[in-house]
Amino acid sequence: MYFVDPAIVPKKQLPNGEEIPCIGLGTFGSDRFDADKVSAAVAGAIKTGYRLFDCAACYGNESSIGKVFKAAFDEGTVSRGELFIVSKVWNDMHERVEEACKKSIADLQCSYLDMYIIHWPFPNYHAPGCNVDARNPESRPFSVAEFVNTYRQCERLHAQGLIRHIGVSNMTIKKLEAVLHLLVIKPSACEIELHPCFQQQALFDYIVEKNILPIGYMPIGSPKRPERDIMPEDVADIEMPEMKQIAAAHGIHPAVVAIKWAVQRGQLPIPFSVTEKNYYMNLLATTVDPLTDEEMALISTLERGNRLVKGHVFLWEGAKDYHALWDEE
Repeated sequence: MYFVDPAIVPKKQLPNGEEIPCIGLGTFGSDRFDADKVSAAVAGAIKTGYRLFDCAACYGNESSIGKVFKAAFDEGTVSRGELFIVSKVWNDMHERVEEACKKSIADLQCSYLDMYIIHWPFPNYHAPGCNVDARNPESRPFSVAEFVNTYRQCERLHAQGLIRHIGVSNMTIKKLEAVLHLLVIKPSACEIELHPCFQQQALFDYIVEKNILPIGYMPIGSPKRPERDIMPEDVADIEMPEMKQIAAAHGIHPAVVAIKWAVQRGQLPIPFSVTEKNYYMNLLATTVDPLTDEEMALISTLERGNRLVKGHVFLWEGAKDYHALWDEE
């Protein structure tokens, strides 16, 4: 039986001082795995010792995951208070955040959300499973007024006790600069793409300086990401010679090196896997055999600007290319 005692998993601190596990299980597998496969991984991960789960309405599996949560609560495997459950409002519900939040709570059968994240900072919608060339004619550039309106709805949910923390995602320094001073409740976390070949150091430092917790998605470089996000110029983080060298020194897979690096650097990684041994090794990695200072320094040299989620499907008419989404013009 694979098991890591949750009590020995290191903690990260949210701005209000609350401690949460330094790693969570991601649940975005909807392009590769059906809801039953993902929810089975959640069930296994709870028994393995995971206590933080990163969910989202648009992943199409929250109702299946909710059955797993309810079973775990009913069986006494965990209490609701022992889990930190994250969900996200999808782009087509920016005007109806309360409705979206209540549906996620009902689907996840969890009575409240520990964190509710604005999944993307604009209401640009794409159909699930669409290809990279798909475009919605109603897509438009980031709007401060629209974003703040969506965030205000999250603040009301917080006041109602439906959510305990508010998060943002896929933001840039420019966007954060434009909105942070307008928000009554500061975001507790900012979820962004972070892995050894895409370290986003300036954005990472900005988030940390603002006392916001960075949550890193695709922490190992997501070799099983959707086809629409795979481009010829992409770099495979876990194939880098330096990652393999460090992995060999520790007798582990390069993917586990990426998890260790993420935790030691200061972000909260949310790796996704449906394989019990893999998600166990990711959790175990946080508790044993840390990377040396020299190894951390070596990984810091691997930045390649290797953005994997480029976001083509969110582009608006007149946008030159995906760099416009990320304020990289």
